[in-house]
Amino acid sequence: MKTTLKIAKLELSILFYSPIAWFLSVVFVFQCGLFYTSIIETHLTNQEIGGGMLRSLNYLTSGVFGMQRGLYGDVLKKVYLYLPLLTMGVISREISSGTIKLLYSSPVKISQIIFGKFMALMTYNLILIFILLIFVFTGILNIKQIDIGLVFTGLLAVYLLLCTYAAIGLFMSCLSSYQIVAAISTLVVFAILAYVGTIWQSSAFFREISYFLSINGRAEKIIYGLINTKDVAYFIIIIALFLGFSMIKLQSARTPKSEILFTIGQYLGLTIIAFLLGYITSLPSFIAYYDPTVNETQTLTPTTQKVLKELGDAPLEVTSYINLVDQRFGMGNPASRNYDRERWEPYLRFKPNISFKYVYYYDEPSKDQTLSKFYPGKTLKEIAQQSAKSWKLDFNDFKSPAEIRKIINLVPEQNRYVMQLKYKDRTTFLRLFDDQIQFPTETETSAALKRLTVKLPKILFVVGQFERSKEKLGDRDYGFFVSMITNRNAMVNQGFDTDTINLARQDIPNDITLLVIADPKISFKGEALEKIHKYIEKGGNLFVAGEPGKQAVVNPIIKPLGVSLMEGMLVQKSDDAAPEFLKAKLTRYSASLSTNLNFNFKENIQVRMPGSSALLYEKNSAFTIKPLLISDQKTSWLTKKQIISDSTTLKFSSANGDVSGAFPVALSLQRNVQGKEQRIIVSGDADFLSSAEVRGWGSANRDLYMPLTGWFTNGQFPIDTSRPLSQDKRLNLTAGGLTALKVMYLGLFPGLIVLIGTVLLIKRKRK
Repeated sequence: MKTTLKIAKLELSILFYSPIAWFLSVVFVFQCGLFYTSIIETHLTNQEIGGGMLRSLNYLTSGVFGMQRGLYGDVLKKVYLYLPLLTMGVISREISSGTIKLLYSSPVKISQIIFGKFMALMTYNLILIFILLIFVFTGILNIKQIDIGLVFTGLLAVYLLLCTYAAIGLFMSCLSSYQIVAAISTLVVFAILAYVGTIWQSSAFFREISYFLSINGRAEKIIYGLINTKDVAYFIIIIALFLGFSMIKLQSARTPKSEILFTIGQYLGLTIIAFLLGYITSLPSFIAYYDPTVNETQTLTPTTQKVLKELGDAPLEVTSYINLVDQRFGMGNPASRNYDRERWEPYLRFKPNISFKYVYYYDEPSKDQTLSKFYPGKTLKEIAQQSAKSWKLDFNDFKSPAEIRKIINLVPEQNRYVMQLKYKDRTTFLRLFDDQIQFPTETETSAALKRLTVKLPKILFVVGQFERSKEKLGDRDYGFFVSMITNRNAMVNQGFDTDTINLARQDIPNDITLLVIADPKISFKGEALEKIHKYIEKGGNLFVAGEPGKQAVVNPIIKPLGVSLMEGMLVQKSDDAAPEFLKAKLTRYSASLSTNLNFNFKENIQVRMPGSSALLYEKNSAFTIKPLLISDQKTSWLTKKQIISDSTTLKFSSANGDVSGAFPVALSLQRNVQGKEQRIIVSGDADFLSSAEVRGWGSANRDLYMPLTGWFTNGQFPIDTSRPLSQDKRLNLTAGGLTALKVMYLGLFPGLIVLIGTVLLIKRKRK
């Protein structure tokens, strides 16, 4: 060990008695200082502007130090340029000068030479980390409630990557007496390790090899804040592999050429051992994780962890059905398998026995993909064959429409890329969606997993009286938020089962979660109305949505509740919208129905209600009644006058019977019936849940409908995967302080290093 340390000390002195180490240090300090002050300046400007720009300061620690736009990410993009310059002469210098022969003839072991020189490189890497540590301490002072765990895991990631690059550079230095050749070769190896995960991914064998070899994403995961033994082991294995290669290379110079096969065997054996260790450390059951971030942002939420725990020890099977002629095929083709593995890794952490299968087929895609338009005159099979050829895949690996339909009917899924989850004897679908994210998030995945273990909430929509449809996607219908499989926020993708019921022909089941009566146009008569009243009397949950002018239809339904739709219609004064276009306010109580709504609650949140009746309720009702939505007292009023949207500006007139005030437009009702809590919502408007409104932006409609529905399930669905709000969202810095940072990091520190290096080099030269 003493010999190794002496070699390390000597090598380190050689590094710092040459300009290169000082030059790299100066450049590193300047680049880090320039980037840090620039990004701090951007956030400080946003903070001073205020308003909506303050949103950019959420998770400020990640914004300043993180992977995507932060300091560590910038370091990772540039640091590979530093190490080849540092390592290119570590061994090649000895070879070119002939001193390597003296080392061979000395009692020093090859392993001591390699370890000593590598320890010197590790020490220099620590100096670079110390430089980053200065910025970390500055960040602690600059960022209020900084996420300490995230910044220190980032330092670990950068150091592991630096040491890995150093080991690779050390080996490449063993291969040539020309330093420039060693540097270029090192860059080539870096490039191979960076891009190996993107080539020949259609081959299952090479895909598994490249998954281990690829360095992309290894440090990034740790920088995001999640330390796992798989990625840490990867860096250690790669370091050991290239150090071992270096020893073999130097040792081979001592051995006769006749023993070249033995040397090749050493290389091969070491490589096999490395791959074996990489495979073992990559097994889900052997991976350990540590998330030191505030609120454990890189870990599944406790809710999802509980869902996975409820699955027990029984295995979970995920089968992906991927259509060759579907426009999403590129996201599921064989070359994308490793990305799919990465998406499931957070779940494998808590349930290692998840297995994956992939079934490829071709069949008529969804209606939004008109194949005949793009492939005129070609049959489906010919189109599929052309697609397989363009993807460089064997068409025989794809099942025909007849073959896939014998296995599973995917027509209701529009023959889209879909995943089927199977647990014991239960199955459910996990879908891709028509939005920017496309793949399911933790919320949708958790909902699908929970469907496999619990009794599903059943919601019945009453039909027969021309109610709003749960299937149609028209502006006034409810299909978008109920049954549209391509909408991630639809009830069908959030854990609910829905169906229809005609009260004229069917009885209301006792085990349903909710009965929905959405804007009936015809009054319920006789037996149908009696069924509703009995359902209410037994304690069934109910949602009733009325409309202005439908008082005679809706009031008989809700009469037992002590609630009624008032005569007339609520109107609102507005310069932009029609008077009947009401913008109701969310009450504090309605915000408390969901964690998401509660976090985002503001007094001025508005719910669009295009035409609403005011609600009247009895104070001494058997129910506990609370307003969910109320009209704006300052700008709206109740009128019995017929509204013509394109007439003159509507004005309040008490002479015409107009009544001012803040009227409830949606009510929640609760009571206990036979030990069960009954929950009911009555709304004076049915349009606020229509496809047109929940698709819209700038209102709370799209955030409100799912929490309201989930209220009836006592929080069982939808799955709440929300996290506490970011606390690191403010800078403790002024413009003057920023200027001081720029002077210090862009002038004083680089200048100080230049001065120290110059003095040391001059003294060295004089000696």
